[in-house]
Amino acid sequence: MVSPTAPLPRWRQIADTLSSEIGAGKWQPGDRLPGEYALAERFGVNRHTLRQAVSHLENEGQLRAEQGRGIFVPDPPIHYAVTPRTRYSDNVGRAHRRPSRRLLKTAEIPADAAIAAALQVPVESTLVWLETLSLADERPVGIVSHYFLKARVPDIAEAFQAERSITAALRRCGVADYKRRTTRISAQLISAADARVLGVRRGRAVLVTDSINIEPDGRPIDFGYGRMLGDIMTFVVEF
Repeated sequence: MVSPTAPLPRWRQIADTLSSEIGAGKWQPGDRLPGEYALAERFGVNRHTLRQAVSHLENEGQLRAEQGRGIFVPDPPIHYAVTPRTRYSDNVGRAHRRPSRRLLKTAEIPADAAIAAALQVPVESTLVWLETLSLADERPVGIVSHYFLKARVPDIAEAFQAERSITAALRRCGVADYKRRTTRISAQLISAADARVLGVRRGRAVLVTDSINIEPDGRPIDFGYGRMLGDIMTFVVEF
């Protein structure tokens, strides 16, 4: 129970109690806490107040609420190395997690000015757009939109569907190797659409990446726009 006469608001009392329990080891990384109804009953509050406490601890990185799954103590963040040979599977594997990727959407679209400049192609060039879901241990951790020149890799969507890997899909399309030329990293609040796909509440922070991958001859092959959950991924720039 929480005290209605305490100087701190009820939601903050709940947050402090749960934080202390996590710090004391009552809840370990990967543990799922009791559900909202059970926690609200434990503290003698309504679900709105309980959600305020959970949201605060989410922002602090101490809890992770997943839609339809429950409230978890998050595992340590994945240290994601940004190098000339950045590879999703390698990074997640080094964190002793099981990487996987799924195709959410694909379409042929005309290149706008920004993507055309990144890929060094004329505006309105036909691109193949892949919207992919990145997972670690079958938990969604981010969404990446990839843009490829159709004339260069016309079968990239089918190749990715078969391989579930950008590297393997490009190899299947005749691109034997590529490397990262640039990665721009920023942060923003998650969009409503991405929150639905990732199964998280709105208000979560995401790390946003604009990246360009190039072939050995220097030609851009892939422009990527990624949105990764900030409490799960930590980007480490390596030289």
